[in-house]
Amino acid sequence: MATTSTGSVPTVKAPMVAPSDMRVIWLLLVAAFVAILNETTMGIAIPHLNTDLGIPPELGQWLTSAFMLTMAIVIPTTGFILQRFTTRQVFIAAMSAFSVGTLVCLIAPGFAVLLLGRVIQAGGTGIMMPLLMTTIMNVVPAQSRGRMMGRVGLVISLAPAIGPTLAGAVLETMSWRALFAIVLPIALVSLGMGIKWMTNLGETRDVPIDVLSIVLSAIGFGGVVYGLSQFGGEGESGGATTGVIALVVGAVGLALFVWRQLVLQRGDRALLDLRVFRTSNYTISVIVMAIVAMAMFGTLTLLPQYLQNVAGLNALQAGLILLPGSVLMGLLGPVMGRVYDARGTRVLLIPGTLMISAALFFYATVGETTAWWLLVISQTFMSVGLAMSFTPLFSSSLGSLRRHLYSHGSAALNTIQQVGGAAGVALLIVVYSSVLHAGEQQGLETAAAGAPGARLAFLIAALISLGAVALSPFVRKPADDVDAQFAGGH
Repeated sequence: MATTSTGSVPTVKAPMVAPSDMRVIWLLLVAAFVAILNETTMGIAIPHLNTDLGIPPELGQWLTSAFMLTMAIVIPTTGFILQRFTTRQVFIAAMSAFSVGTLVCLIAPGFAVLLLGRVIQAGGTGIMMPLLMTTIMNVVPAQSRGRMMGRVGLVISLAPAIGPTLAGAVLETMSWRALFAIVLPIALVSLGMGIKWMTNLGETRDVPIDVLSIVLSAIGFGGVVYGLSQFGGEGESGGATTGVIALVVGAVGLALFVWRQLVLQRGDRALLDLRVFRTSNYTISVIVMAIVAMAMFGTLTLLPQYLQNVAGLNALQAGLILLPGSVLMGLLGPVMGRVYDARGTRVLLIPGTLMISAALFFYATVGETTAWWLLVISQTFMSVGLAMSFTPLFSSSLGSLRRHLYSHGSAALNTIQQVGGAAGVALLIVVYSSVLHAGEQQGLETAAAGAPGARLAFLIAALISLGAVALSPFVRKPADDVDAQFAGGH
């Protein structure tokens, strides 16, 4: 790619995206914003739901874990879905499922129906992100993908910025049902806009769907995350036994799923084409993304629990702690995209992963009396690191693939991101809950019992993040025309 050095950030001139294509991208960005806004309200709401519904923290946490796990099961099918059906059909189906799930949550009489609504919501959300990323890869010139992925970063950052604060403000004066009452009309407006303005991009082809692959995917990913959630709990040995069994079943399911895909891809019939992992840059990027997701989602779910149960803040105050960093992360998304287009990966990803890890190690020292302003600084510092990491990881991973593998690459990337996040949530909450329960059984108050659990859980997240730090120097910016590179024998 040709650039002109200016002594700071080189100027990159790239072809413009067609106005009709940009309209589709903006519709997808709005839909993704709504879905992520819904997802991020739960972290603040879970302590209230635990109390209102009379359930322990590890059970209430399934409102988040089941959402992420469902997406991890749905997303592998999107490689097939995005080839078989049109952009318009996929968008309308996804937003319809999300809207129905939101309505079910709104009117749910108890935990079981509420969990069902979350699963339906996740079915629509799981399709939306791969659809957005695949569309960007297909219609945006390589020289401008960083900027566009920066807009994706803006959306996935601003929604978490608004979500916890909105949830905190709502929960101070209203029921948790109000959270779904706010999201539902926004979802319906997005659906209406899509029905009116969404057009089709790319071509469809008649590809078969393998039901066995879907079953194996559900068993594999579901078993692993469910197994993690069973450890700790109320300190019962039965929970640990169930966890071991679930992990073994999940590992076998994943092995069979991989074997099935390797067989099917010989005839281009795989549900998830694993040939994307033959590209080393894609593979390394996905591994780093999984590590970052595990640390980030686990921490952002545990942090509200710590702020309310240990630090003694109310829901609104907890949301405000998260707000500055999330807003800054969103505002930096497009900036990071321009830097990536001009300077490449390492200038962003290496310091970004270091900042994430440093913030997590600080969280491993928090206690009952940690000053709120230190928490704001730490969360803002971590958010900047996340902004510096997401854009190069999204762009470098998918940009390393040939065009016909974009949908499968996006499906695999989002699957692993969600599984990593769900595993991080389950693992950190289980660690926190087990230490909390042990302390309470010894007669400690909730704050005193929860503080060491929070520190241990944050320390685990920090140690996990070191893997991303170690791998970040090996992620590279791909060539602008990967198809031509492969055709040339490279």
